[in-house]
Amino acid sequence: MHLFSGFQFRDWLLANDPALSRLRMASRVTLTIVLSFTILFAIQMFIVPLPTAAFGLGIVLSIEGGVAVRDKGNSRQLVTRLFGCVASLGVVAIAAGLEDRRFLSDLVFLVVIALASAGRVFGPRGFAIGMFAFTSYFMGSYFRPSLAELPAVAIGPVVSVLVGHLVRAVLLPDDWRRDLLRSLESVRGRINQILFKLAALASGAEIGEADRQELRQLEDRLKEVVLMAETFIPRPPGGVFDATADPAAELAIRLFDAHLAAESAIVLSFQSPPPFALVHAVIEADAVELGRYEEMAETIKDKPQGETVRALLWLGKARQQLTQAIGEGQASGFSGIDAAMDTAQPQPIDFSFANPLLRSALQITLASALAMGFGLLLSRDRWFWAVLAAFLVFTNTNSRGDTAMKALSRSLGTVFGIAIGLLLATLISGEPVIAIPVAAVCIFLAFYFLQVSYATMTFFISIVLCLVYGMTGVLTLDLLQLRIGETLIGAVAGTAVAFLVFPARTRGALDAALARWFQALDELLSAIGEGKSGFALMALSQKIDACYRDVTVAARPLGSSWSVVTRPGQIRQTLAIFLSCTYWARILAKSYAASAEADELKRLIASDLALMKDAAPRGSTCFFIERKTSRTTGRHLPLSREGARLGLEMIGSALERLYPQADVLPFAPGEVIARSKQG
Repeated sequence: MHLFSGFQFRDWLLANDPALSRLRMASRVTLTIVLSFTILFAIQMFIVPLPTAAFGLGIVLSIEGGVAVRDKGNSRQLVTRLFGCVASLGVVAIAAGLEDRRFLSDLVFLVVIALASAGRVFGPRGFAIGMFAFTSYFMGSYFRPSLAELPAVAIGPVVSVLVGHLVRAVLLPDDWRRDLLRSLESVRGRINQILFKLAALASGAEIGEADRQELRQLEDRLKEVVLMAETFIPRPPGGVFDATADPAAELAIRLFDAHLAAESAIVLSFQSPPPFALVHAVIEADAVELGRYEEMAETIKDKPQGETVRALLWLGKARQQLTQAIGEGQASGFSGIDAAMDTAQPQPIDFSFANPLLRSALQITLASALAMGFGLLLSRDRWFWAVLAAFLVFTNTNSRGDTAMKALSRSLGTVFGIAIGLLLATLISGEPVIAIPVAAVCIFLAFYFLQVSYATMTFFISIVLCLVYGMTGVLTLDLLQLRIGETLIGAVAGTAVAFLVFPARTRGALDAALARWFQALDELLSAIGEGKSGFALMALSQKIDACYRDVTVAARPLGSSWSVVTRPGQIRQTLAIFLSCTYWARILAKSYAASAEADELKRLIASDLALMKDAAPRGSTCFFIERKTSRTTGRHLPLSREGARLGLEMIGSALERLYPQADVLPFAPGEVIARSKQG
């Protein structure tokens, strides 16, 4: 049987798009736009002529309905859409009424921006309604409908809201059981990617640094999809399962084991690459060959490759159990797992500037005002593009570094998108039969890549705008140059305000993420000290995983190419230490059980807590400590014995590596292996 026989296109798609969430979002947005435009065009042809603003609002609100509406449940989503529609109609009416008072209209636009941004303190619904209001005022000021046209203009938002709800609730609905199944398939797909990489490396004597980095990236990608899958598994109100008899608990254990086994296979392959035949047997689930290696593992258990073989065998079993769970889900749709009750309590709303959302609202308003002022100097008619860029670069950012990266992404995406869009629009000029399908494909690709690359999304949207300009006969080089100029003004305004007004320093965001990570690790170690075990420890280790993901997101701007602090290798090295510690925390949670070594374990816990007490107050300083990159042997250790004890030792080893007193490991590799064998 061929090595890659089990690796089909659907596996590849699920491995790269967990739960097909990006595919579903892109499909929803594209389908909503197509259906809304078709309905509006039919109304235009057979019932009543519609102003251009109706089409513009219909398309823009179709996008916002697919991207900004994030409430749980169809009924809540419908309420949010209806409120958003009312807000849309209201601000368009205001924009139309103030059309003859342009200065006052511009000031009101800033008020709308302030209210829309501040509305985010009310949660997902406030965010969505704010986006509806902002984009609607933008379109109203751009297309300038008259008061007499408002009834016809209102058809656009109403149609888009109703069609958007139809698509979301009926045609492409949410289904947590289906998403759970797909996310599990995504986990298996990413495990397959790890196995294929290990198979490619199996023939070599050792693994080079570039291959190590690729395996760590695959490990991070696996962690992302495991965290997603865990969110789909219903949990009790306390978040901790009571017994393994619960089907959800059994599934959670299988997922936990598969994740930990894959990490262990990577860790131990760094020490000794696995035999190719073994990796092939794991991929193909060859029971005969796997049985032969199980016998072999006993004869080489004291050798480095013996640990690698054990890890691959463990991964093979965990992968088979995961595949079995997937098969059961395909057969029954996880009907034995009850849906989780929504027990979330509304959080008190903080209207002070201690709330980062309100500080962000002020930043967005000031950036928009700045963009408006300079945008007006460039063009009285097209300055809205500058305001749009300034507003959007603050969306889903946590620090000034994030904002600057997003501003750069938007600028680059616009420039390259217009270049390609101009070429396409010129080639298919006067051919709407070709241009419309191409535009639809670009819309789909834009929102398919939205969660992956903001620059790519902007690139495809810019192509769509060029095609629209070409079909409407207004495409000129001057217009495209003006759009680039206005976009750059908005991006620069947003970046300047992010750095000067209530600046959320990248290191500040990273400090906060690290504080949560250290707190989660403290909770795990304290729980062990209190004698807890089983699901309680597993839940705490999963919390550490989630906090590690937040650390990687917060640290991303520090290693970017534009950053003043350009230390990508150093940033990766420090993240690898936190990844190592997170991994050993999972080993600890899985392996711990009350034993005669309780006093020794308590001593190790106390030692680790002391190291944390020293490291945690220093925050992100550890990312700026220079270390020798070759000293990474702390991850190359046996796992099959003394798991809890070794886990505690290696957590301490990783914590000491954050601030090394000298350029040496806390334990020499041979000493650690010797410790793991001691009784």
